[in-house]
Amino acid sequence: MKIQFVDLHAQYLTLKDEMDAAIAAVIRDSAYIRGPFVDKFEKDYAALFGVSHCLACANGTDSLYIAMKSMGVGPGDEVITTAHSWISTSETISQTGARVVFVDTDPDTYTINPALIAAKITPRTKGIIPVHLYGQSADMDPILALAEKHNLWVMEDCAQAHLARYKGRLTGTMGRVASFSFYPGKNLGAYGDAGAAITNDAELARRMTCFARHGGIKKGEHEIEGINSRLDGLQAAVLGVKLPHLSKWTEARQRVAARYNELLAGVGDLVTPKVAEGRDHVYHLYVIRTERRDELMAFLKERGVPTVLNYPVALPFLQAYAYLGHTTADFPVAYAHQSRILSLPIYPEMTEEMIAYVAEQIKAFFRS
Repeated sequence: MKIQFVDLHAQYLTLKDEMDAAIAAVIRDSAYIRGPFVDKFEKDYAALFGVSHCLACANGTDSLYIAMKSMGVGPGDEVITTAHSWISTSETISQTGARVVFVDTDPDTYTINPALIAAKITPRTKGIIPVHLYGQSADMDPILALAEKHNLWVMEDCAQAHLARYKGRLTGTMGRVASFSFYPGKNLGAYGDAGAAITNDAELARRMTCFARHGGIKKGEHEIEGINSRLDGLQAAVLGVKLPHLSKWTEARQRVAARYNELLAGVGDLVTPKVAEGRDHVYHLYVIRTERRDELMAFLKERGVPTVLNYPVALPFLQAYAYLGHTTADFPVAYAHQSRILSLPIYPEMTEEMIAYVAEQIKAFFRS
């Protein structure tokens, strides 16, 4: 059997008529930049989270950068984030001129370890960016408490955690601002790059909008020098069709993950995803750990099961951050995980037969 890691075509087929009509409407109206499709998506996405403002932009990386620039982050500042994530989180800190400060991760959830944050706070610290990695929220209460104590902002990186919850609260609604990615493979994905930032802070929303549109709210009126980061009408229309289906897709991902958990329980030295108390998991990725990661990856590839390493090198150990002079001892958990983690195929359209096949190949590997 041939398994896809993510099957976006299967998803398209379930939405084909509605999706084709939406794309045709954008073309009919020549609504390619801004316009009614973008306006409607921003309104609907804000309503989903119960917040006042949504700024849709070109991609999730831009949403991080736009938010930090709009909060005044710049040279001489420091921003704290996790040692285990995609580089967008950290590179945008550097792009503002600030210094990125990494914190090691929780052994079970892969998210930033709140107990280690306080030691990294200095007079130059401006904020904290927890990443809700793989689809599970970071432990937000102690992070928010630290931020309040030290007068810091919190920006939630929700690129992988659409509709995840922490103690009943949606990720993206707890910090001052939140960043989302709609990269095609995300739980809510466009047909190209797309992103958004959400907030209840009206002045911050105004500044983000201004910065993302060449420094002006109205065309031709430039308050500052900004950037060009707009969600185009076609991507907004695609996201608008998909948005009403996000809840049922999330439930489907959770069913796939639950079935994996059942079938892989007690297999070899495999560690399946652990969900912390008070949190749920929306399984953007289903990540396992094993000491025999590379062998297992090769075995599965031979049998038609694709896997992905998310992420094979923890951020502090990338060449891009060699100038910080970190050693493996500085981030022992992230370092230990990077050579053991492996992401299995997961998407809402996976059938029981597909799930069972993946699990059986993993069992066969450990039997051999």
